[in-house]
Amino acid sequence: MNDNGAVIRKATEWRGARLALATVVSTWGSAPRPRGSHMIVHEDGRFEGSISGGCVETDVLQRAAEVIGGRPANLETYGVADGDAWAVGLPCGGEISVLVQPVSPEGFDPALFERIAAESEKGRALTLSTDLATGLTREGTGEGQFHNRYDPPRRLLIVGAVQIAQSLSALAQAIGVTPVVIDPRGRFLTEERFPGVELDDRWPDEAVAARFPGESTAVVTLSHDIKIDDPALAAALRGPTGYIAALGSRKSHAARLERLAALGFSAEELARIDGPAGLDIGAIGAAEIALSIAAGMVAGFNAKR
Repeated sequence: MNDNGAVIRKATEWRGARLALATVVSTWGSAPRPRGSHMIVHEDGRFEGSISGGCVETDVLQRAAEVIGGRPANLETYGVADGDAWAVGLPCGGEISVLVQPVSPEGFDPALFERIAAESEKGRALTLSTDLATGLTREGTGEGQFHNRYDPPRRLLIVGAVQIAQSLSALAQAIGVTPVVIDPRGRFLTEERFPGVELDDRWPDEAVAARFPGESTAVVTLSHDIKIDDPALAAALRGPTGYIAALGSRKSHAARLERLAALGFSAEELARIDGPAGLDIGAIGAAEIALSIAAGMVAGFNAKR
């Protein structure tokens, strides 16, 4: 999964300026950045994102300046640096091909950034295709072209503002997953207990459904309250939620599955729920349980790559 969120936001912020977009379109070996990674460059030299972790950025910035100045889109391949001190290469031993194109209707139309952001808000991915010969990018897939899929940022909807949720929300932030804590009980859901975390006091089925949970969203229930947890799980099961988990013992999970089955969910649908939640690491205490859940979530996300 590519982390291009900061580039998308910066492109929107810089709209109206002359910009160039660099994209990793192919990789080989131990390439430092995955295929599809972006770097956007402003006409004044500022930039956001990375295409090599620093190895070839200087050269790409020069090419971006040329594109901003009117040069057509161009494709360059960077390989292993040789003994020439002036050679531009990748000391890590990999190889990447980078396309630098103008941010314009003749290259990467600025409106595409807004389309990516709009779909992301709805929890949906968007795929764009680029003709590497012309440097023109369009929405959808084109035969023989470079395809880049823009997934929504990873989110974790934590249902139940309990102690484990405090540790889990902090862990999520540390690994780049945006947490949201959902609980209709106002005494539990406070900024003091969850500083810097988005809080939602609606009933969980409404709160989860309103966020259109897709493949990049996890829903984890922690409250131990049937009235809170079950509606959240039902809402998560009704969408293509990437990871669903419920805290509790095996006995309580079996009873939970019976209740959800009575609502009409099939055995196949119910098998999507990780219960008891998380990886079995012999966790003891709230922090370790949160760690096991975070690990299970990451494993669930990555299994869908």
